[in-house]
Amino acid sequence: MIGPGIVLGLGCLGSSIGCGIAGMASHGVMSRVDEGYGKFIGMSAIPSSQSIYGFVLMILMKNSILAGTLTSLAAVGIGTSVGIAIMASSIYQGKCAATAIQATAKQPAIYGKCLAALGIVESFALFAFVFALLIIS
Repeated sequence: MIGPGIVLGLGCLGSSIGCGIAGMASHGVMSRVDEGYGKFIGMSAIPSSQSIYGFVLMILMKNSILAGTLTSLAAVGIGTSVGIAIMASSIYQGKCAATAIQATAKQPAIYGKCLAALGIVESFALFAFVFALLIIS
């Protein structure tokens, strides 16, 4: 069960780092503006979604190992490679969210455009997730 643990651990680690980076930016901006706190808090929470991908993969990989359709070595390889991809996506999404928070504080009208960039970064974690599903199925 090392592979499923790796993918969950790396996904959660990346999400916590990404949310931490964005959260720090959110705190700094909220000290300078008088409104829009909810938008900033929401942006800082966006990197948390990648931990869900790690959680789902952990469960599916565990079930595949128990069913005998996934070897332990394959699970470690998938868990490590996909976990790193999810972790990197989370961290860079947090960095992107931090700059989006700062930009939105200066120009509130660009909020939606900033969310689009966060979605693009998220898509790479989603690609890794889907590719892992194809491999373990």
